[in-house]
Amino acid sequence: MADINPEDMPVGDIDETTPVEMRSLRKRWFGILALVVVAAALVWAIWFFLTQMGRVSTDNAYVGAETAQVTPLIAAPVAEVRVANTQPVKRGDVLVVLDPADARIEVAQAQSALAQAEQKYRQSRATVGAAQGRVAARGSEIEQARARLRDAEATLNRARIELGRREALISSGAVSGDELTAARTAFQSAQAARDLARAGVASAEATQNAATGELQASAALVEGTTIGTAPEVLAARARLAQAKLNLERTVIRAPIDGIVTNRQIQVGQRVAAGTPIMTLVPIAAAYVDANFKEDQLAKVRPGQPVLLTSDFYGGDVEFHGRVVGFAGGTGAAFALIPAQNATGNWIKVVQRLPVRIALDPKELKEHPLRVGLSMTATVDTRGR
Repeated sequence: MADINPEDMPVGDIDETTPVEMRSLRKRWFGILALVVVAAALVWAIWFFLTQMGRVSTDNAYVGAETAQVTPLIAAPVAEVRVANTQPVKRGDVLVVLDPADARIEVAQAQSALAQAEQKYRQSRATVGAAQGRVAARGSEIEQARARLRDAEATLNRARIELGRREALISSGAVSGDELTAARTAFQSAQAARDLARAGVASAEATQNAATGELQASAALVEGTTIGTAPEVLAARARLAQAKLNLERTVIRAPIDGIVTNRQIQVGQRVAAGTPIMTLVPIAAAYVDANFKEDQLAKVRPGQPVLLTSDFYGGDVEFHGRVVGFAGGTGAAFALIPAQNATGNWIKVVQRLPVRIALDPKELKEHPLRVGLSMTATVDTRGR
């Protein structure tokens, strides 16, 4: 191949770019690059302002709810269990039916005790009337005894006068000794009759006092009361009401709307009062406890909006809530064995404070959550 002489090449094929033009081109490209960097920084600043500025976030958040623990209020064998775990129930639905045989016997006994109490009250009322009659009868006896006393005193006065006359005539011989003796005997008999009449009056008065005491005692039992307000009747009615309530409690109903969880009861099992038999979880009233670091809470206030996502549904489903309040202490403060940092090699550990977040009921209805699920919570501290 023949060698090519540069002088023989066309003039237009030789790069004639000057150093000045090269510098100008570089400046132009650096300017474009600077504009791109500034634009990117501006876009990032706008994104940060719109999505991150004034917001604090944590993935240490979990779903909670005020669960209802179902416990029987009476002891009885289990006759029916009408629900199973994971089953949704409404408030008032029958969960468990206990054997009502013992409760029905208690109702019958209480009804009998009430009837006896009412009968006893009526007897007390009748006793008051009878006691009043006895008091009136004793009054008549006293009047009769006093009349006999007056008659005995009159007889005694006559006997005294007759004895005085005969004693006055004994010296003149006009009265015999037998007549004087008879007069003295009549006088002594009249004295004895008077004393006996006095004793009869005292006895009648004592009998009347006893009857009056009985009347007062009987009247005290029913004074100011009716058959509906008598203490014994009220107590018997209370026992009957308690027995009926225990009979109603043989049917255990759901106290709230929720999901049946942790069922621990079987047919035929005898349960004691207060023994937990199942738990109801109100998923429609779930909330979130978000554990924020202590240095994130300076601007967090109740009422601020919160954006939440759940690992259960993924990032495509967002929940909206509001800050309700703060816990009274960190989790470490209420631990079974609180941390004690009074040591020489103490290392500061950032603490977390639970923040209660209320969720939107409509969103919960569309996407139900379960207690214990993980959540990511972002609080907008600029909101009110």
